[in-house]
Amino acid sequence: MTMKWYAAISFFFLLLFYSCKKTVTLGFNNLPAQIVIQGEITNSEGPYMVKISQSVGFYDDNNFPAVSGAQVKITDDLGFTDSLTETAPGIYSTHVLKGRPGGTYNLSVIAQQKQYTAVSTMPRSVGLDSVTFETFSGFGRNQISAVVNFQDPPGIRNFYRFVEYINDEPFTKNIFIFSDRLSDGRYIVNTLRSDSAYLDSGDLLEVKMYCVDEPVYNYFYQLEQSSGNGAFNTAASPANPVSNISNGAFGYFSAHTVRSRKVRVY
Repeated sequence: MTMKWYAAISFFFLLLFYSCKKTVTLGFNNLPAQIVIQGEITNSEGPYMVKISQSVGFYDDNNFPAVSGAQVKITDDLGFTDSLTETAPGIYSTHVLKGRPGGTYNLSVIAQQKQYTAVSTMPRSVGLDSVTFETFSGFGRNQISAVVNFQDPPGIRNFYRFVEYINDEPFTKNIFIFSDRLSDGRYIVNTLRSDSAYLDSGDLLEVKMYCVDEPVYNYFYQLEQSSGNGAFNTAASPANPVSNISNGAFGYFSAHTVRSRKVRVY
């Protein structure tokens, strides 16, 4: 597989996750159609969603066909099973399932005569103390980046993912992740740095901090590296992100906690 193929997959996932509407044309070969599953369970109130769609070629419009008629179930480690209902084309919703830190969740999807499974354990919640800002010069103008501030719990391997919304719109250019491998138990001051200016004074910024398990972290880490968005990316041959979903499906299934802060950019 070539680096162009890897980059194509990475860019496809970024577009799909945030449901971007604009059309792009890139110099990539078309990829064969694959099932794409994106499911999340959090410690917030449900219902929780599992989205099932099908990939398209990069010369096609970014209109990913929904996969309807699937059988979707989520079972937790207490033996409770929730059979999801398709509430919109390709969108499957839980009914009474409640996410809880420490819980392990098993996903089962039967779609297009194939079965796909995944498992994810929700880590303990970590508080997000504040979001501040760092300003630096670059590309002929001042650039503003958000800075997340929080206490990492000692003695526990922790993995984090951050998602930004600017004036209620998701910021899709970069993947923001962090591992405490070299900073266990420390107070974390982590800049969510992009390679271009994207925040302006007066913008309303919401930062969501997800505590994810290691397989989900690894998925987004590999996606970050293969898309070239890593701050210190030196990979000569980026790896295809390894999904935690079986049977060759694209996507991921994540049980994670959520903490968020909304601030005005200054």
